[in-house]
Amino acid sequence: MATKPPSRPNVPPAKPSRDEGGSVVLERRTLRTEPPRMYQVVMLNDDYTPMEFVVVVLQEFFNKDREAATQIMLKIHLDGKGVCGVFTRDVAATKVEQVLDAAHRAGHPLQCVCEPVE
Repeated sequence: MATKPPSRPNVPPAKPSRDEGGSVVLERRTLRTEPPRMYQVVMLNDDYTPMEFVVVVLQEFFNKDREAATQIMLKIHLDGKGVCGVFTRDVAATKVEQVLDAAHRAGHPLQCVCEPVE
């Protein structure tokens, strides 16, 4: 099994300049990494999932206290959807899977999606 050597990151070429003695001096450019894109976990309203189950899910998977979980649950109920939290892509996807799995095990049709934050 042949493996490739690790590739070097794309580094912009150094800009040559001359110092006072006429020598060529290379200036190092720093790489700027962008922060990771954030995603919001959005829970959707349905007519069958009990409100108390939604509150328990918000407390268990999103570490909300009872008051905050109740407020988010009411927003979901009244507006049709509500943001449960904002995370990096992998964490948001994991939270969605946890919620969907818990809802499925409890026999509820609760839906949860993750959307990029704009």
